[in-house]
Amino acid sequence: MLPGIGIWDTAEVQTVPPLLGTMHPTGFPAFIVLGWLANLLLAPFGEPAFRMTLLGGILAALAGGMAVFVFRRLGAPVLLAGAAALGFALTPTTWHIGVSADVHALHVALLVGITLGLLRWEAAVRESQADPFDDVLARRADRRIVGTAALFGVSVANHGLTLLLVPAVVLFVLAVDTGVLRRPKLVLAALGAAIGIAALLYLELPLRAGPFRAPLVYGHPETLQGLADVILGSQFSVDLTSGDLVSRLGTFSDLAADQLGPLALLALPALVVTAIRHPRYALYSGVAALVTCVFAGIYDNARIDRYYLGPVFFAWSWLASAGAAIVDQITGASDDEVGDPPRIAGADRTRAGVAIALGIVLLVPTAIGLRDRWNLQDLSHATTESEWLDQALAALDQDAVVVSWWSYSTPLWYGTLIEGRRPDITIIDDRTRLDEGLGDVTDVIEANLDTRPVYLIRLTDAEVQDLRSRYRIESVGMPGNLFRVTGRTETPAP
Repeated sequence: MLPGIGIWDTAEVQTVPPLLGTMHPTGFPAFIVLGWLANLLLAPFGEPAFRMTLLGGILAALAGGMAVFVFRRLGAPVLLAGAAALGFALTPTTWHIGVSADVHALHVALLVGITLGLLRWEAAVRESQADPFDDVLARRADRRIVGTAALFGVSVANHGLTLLLVPAVVLFVLAVDTGVLRRPKLVLAALGAAIGIAALLYLELPLRAGPFRAPLVYGHPETLQGLADVILGSQFSVDLTSGDLVSRLGTFSDLAADQLGPLALLALPALVVTAIRHPRYALYSGVAALVTCVFAGIYDNARIDRYYLGPVFFAWSWLASAGAAIVDQITGASDDEVGDPPRIAGADRTRAGVAIALGIVLLVPTAIGLRDRWNLQDLSHATTESEWLDQALAALDQDAVVVSWWSYSTPLWYGTLIEGRRPDITIIDDRTRLDEGLGDVTDVIEANLDTRPVYLIRLTDAEVQDLRSRYRIESVGMPGNLFRVTGRTETPAP
């Protein structure tokens, strides 16, 4: 795991939750609240930065653990289900969110939880339909779908990706029980649970930006327009492109190969097998994976690979289901046994042996690539960001103003607000300039140059070079991307 502070969004995730502040769109209030609690509960395990990383590891492990129960409900014997869950946990993208602070760790844990809830509801509906006069069974089914809806509401308040599940969930619910449409009270109860919990969690944004203002607030969520901008991610709307999805198929193929290795070739055939054995689940998971892949394909943003966590999980569920079909075929499972997956015992020696063999087969690609994946994901010696922060804070003069770039603002926030170092400095990044109406970079420099030391951290060297036409700028040495504005040029640009 990352031992200390990170950079970019990682450092924001390590800084904002302990302060119970507000994050960049879509706000992620569920993670912020959970992170605030985790920061208190995990206090014996190190500084806040590591606590947030440890929380990511716990959530990723939780997702892998719950995946076992999902795969069991798809008919996989416990040993096969465990192997598939281990494979899912050790795919590169899942592994990565478990060793660094990332809101996607909570997203995938909630996604697996929602999927498990839907499968448990499906089983309860089946039982209640088998005995329609048993009100206890009917009420149990109702509680399960309302409980799953509540979990969905938590997930909505954590990450907007959850909304991409809506078509899949609706189709699954209608496929399992079309009569649900004739029960408006149940529908309203489920919708009320989802919307109510999401709304309650989203109150964290205006409350911590308004009457109970946190030390670190993104945007203006204390206003209706500002809250809408954060929740809807208005600033990222330009990243939605009309790119040709057909031309991106090669990218999808490469990504699938990176995550699943040769098992990527078996994912779609496994989906077909799943559709034969569990058609409603195949409908749900297939639609969810497709919608997510389409969205990720037209959304041009940075670490977009994390958006494929859902499809990766579903692909492993298809492989587990197909493996269960092979076990049943070899051991001669009856149709009744296949129809009630949670009650397949898996104690027979032959069945256990076949399950172990298939589990090993599923884990072969993981085993072959384990060393490379370990080396890629091992962040235990990553101290560059911590060293950068130490150097930057040491280089800044008293009462300095730092005109910063977002990726480096986040560790500076951690140093000043969490660690309490250098409270004298002022960090003004591009978001601060927008929220406080400070103008462009030159406006900020002009407003402070005659009274306070002014430093620059920009995204590219070209930006610094452009500013040299107007200001005398010199490097501080270490860190290499920190510059000081020492004065104006004699002939400033008009």
